[in-house]
Amino acid sequence: MLVESPPQPGAVTAPVSRGRYVFRAAGLLASTALLVLVVVASIAIGAKQVPVGDVWHGLMHSSGAGTDVLIREVRVPRTVLGLLVGAALGVAGAVMQALTRNPIAEPGILGVNAGAAAAVVSAMSFLGISSFTGYVWFAFIGAAVVSALVYALSGGRGATPVRLALAGTALTAALYGYVNAVQLLNSAALDQMRFWTVGSLASADEDVISQVWPFVAVGLVLALLIARPLNAMAMGDDTARALGAHLTRTRVLAMVAVTLLCGAATAACGPIVFIGLMVPHVVRAITGPDMRWVLPYAAVLSPVLLLGADVVGRVITRPAELQVGIVTALIGGPVFIFLVRRRRMAQL
Repeated sequence: MLVESPPQPGAVTAPVSRGRYVFRAAGLLASTALLVLVVVASIAIGAKQVPVGDVWHGLMHSSGAGTDVLIREVRVPRTVLGLLVGAALGVAGAVMQALTRNPIAEPGILGVNAGAAAAVVSAMSFLGISSFTGYVWFAFIGAAVVSALVYALSGGRGATPVRLALAGTALTAALYGYVNAVQLLNSAALDQMRFWTVGSLASADEDVISQVWPFVAVGLVLALLIARPLNAMAMGDDTARALGAHLTRTRVLAMVAVTLLCGAATAACGPIVFIGLMVPHVVRAITGPDMRWVLPYAAVLSPVLLLGADVVGRVITRPAELQVGIVTALIGGPVFIFLVRRRRMAQL
């Protein structure tokens, strides 16, 4: 029997009916089917129009022709990387919202992506590191340091959603100012960094995928393992202890998971914002607050949003491309304002 954890501390748990369980399972299956459709669109649609027959030929019977190379070596790796990064950002956002009990927590808003970006840009500019293997560790360090700093500046255990958002916004502004300054002062590294810093899947290749997926996989597994104690923590620390949850261990594992997911995603594609904010809200409207359902849904629906935004960016500016980070920011800004305005400030 599944027990649905309440969204607010102190609420009473209630058993989940079989009908509710079937609804959630059917929804997850439908979400997976939607993801398959978006994956097909990501491979078939791009800045260059390719007939469906040529797309199929490139997937099944590659002959080394230009169209076959485009499909196999550009669009397929781009789609696979979008799947990994989308799942990483969506799950990281859901974990952060549950951990902080903050409905507007998100790797971008709380400065985690900015910390990773600042560390990677520093590695590129000052140390001459240009490979994913080299700077991914800097992304992890930057993400971890900024996560700890935001938590400390917002009051530690006494942090409120407003304090977390304000601390994260202030650090994000400062760090991106630093990133822009480094780019302006180091013209040699500008071309290498300019597309990366706005968030793009265009640089995807097999090497990047082979190096990023282990970090994402470990982060996803850690997040799923702490789903139950995160449910308990939603009822408050005292209740969570009474239910047997180990709060310190859960918080540490949650921050490790977020650091792995955000660090790997940011190192691979640059800072992409709002994925981790929007998708968990959509998911909770379907599943309720139970993290055992929220996390799998977020892992499926976040790539839908990311790949969908990438397809839109490739189509609306043909024959050029609009980076996916810009598209998600254009979508996420109004959504963020809506989420803030619909909640009482006392709850924030």
